[in-house]
Amino acid sequence: MARPRTKEDLLQQSRENFTKLWDLLEMIAVKGITTELDFSDDPKRKEVHWLRDKNVKDVLIHLYEWHQLMLHFVEENLLGKEQSFLPEPYNWRTYGEMNIAFVKRHEKTSLAEAKELLQGSHARVMELVATFSDTELFTHNVYAWSGNNTLGSYFVSSTSSHYDWASKKLKAHIRKQSTK
Repeated sequence: MARPRTKEDLLQQSRENFTKLWDLLEMIAVKGITTELDFSDDPKRKEVHWLRDKNVKDVLIHLYEWHQLMLHFVEENLLGKEQSFLPEPYNWRTYGEMNIAFVKRHEKTSLAEAKELLQGSHARVMELVATFSDTELFTHNVYAWSGNNTLGSYFVSSTSSHYDWASKKLKAHIRKQSTK
């Protein structure tokens, strides 16, 4: 699927990918898959996130926390309070550490709570996207605070693309559990 380049494409792809993700969560529940995520024996899965997320809840919390980053980034900057996307002390070279901190922050969050948090944050982000025009979302230099990126690229990364990432991870988990 092509990366969204209009507000309508962004909203549609985000809704579709979120629905696919939720369908996978339902499949996991129906099949009774409760085991921990473990991809340590798969040589193709070397990226840090394959080891970081230990269960389905961690994946959902990751999405929720990236929604929080997005909401804070946009809301603060629209109020004139300069805010980078990543909070201090993180940057694009160290954001992996931030992702680990998200998992630790939510050690006591249940899967049910993670689902509820994610549903709420998804709704808030979608509402926020809807307030912008195509030009505001997908034209460079509309907002100085979005840097070299369009505002839409931040939304794509924290919604449709991120949901696709999570779905791929959960599908891999389901496949692995089905072969046991």
